[in-house]
Amino acid sequence: MPEQERNERPVIAARERGPGPGRYRLPTCVGHRGHDPTKKTMPSHSFGKRLDNRMFRKDCSPGPGYQIEPAVTRFGTDGTPSYSILGRARDPNSFQTPSPGAYYPEKVHPQGEMHAPAYSMGARTTYRKRDNTPSPNSYQLPPLLGPKVPNLASSAAYSMADRAHTGSFSEDLAKTPGPGRYNAIAPNLYTRKSPAYSLLGRSYMPGDSTQKPGPGAHSPEKVSVNK
Repeated sequence: MPEQERNERPVIAARERGPGPGRYRLPTCVGHRGHDPTKKTMPSHSFGKRLDNRMFRKDCSPGPGYQIEPAVTRFGTDGTPSYSILGRARDPNSFQTPSPGAYYPEKVHPQGEMHAPAYSMGARTTYRKRDNTPSPNSYQLPPLLGPKVPNLASSAAYSMADRAHTGSFSEDLAKTPGPGRYNAIAPNLYTRKSPAYSLLGRSYMPGDSTQKPGPGAHSPEKVSVNK
């Protein structure tokens, strides 16, 4: 017994493998969702948005910081003259006379002398619908060859036809029809015609075509006569 007590050693907590302090997750004490049921829930408040009221927008007045112009007093606008800088005004004289250096007397033709003809090229005139006349190349004179001139005597006109195949130098005489190509002439065309007969269908004598009862169709035993 004393030997077993000597072999026992104290338990060291660092050697024990178990979950650490962060392994456990305690429920929160803030808010209502997931609150610790063992704790008392404190009242919670929320911020709402401003109500939409048309009256406040119409009666919206400025704050205490007013910006009043210094020239405005309780008696009205201050009468001190004020000046502003504007652009340079235009010259009221619309007609400007040329200076002495603007004249060129050397370009003026001497008086009393004849002028040489001078021509200028102007722009093309405006096209009008009533000026729609044909151009020179739109006319076509009648031809002088052939019989198509109505008021002139035409010369003789000839035409060239194509070459005939029969009787020409290129005709192949070996390509002639054989004896079986010709049809024999019937002897009745050049000799005395022989008698000809034809076969007709069987003819029947005219008579009554209605159906008559035979001898076996009568049954005299079925007839009873009472005198």
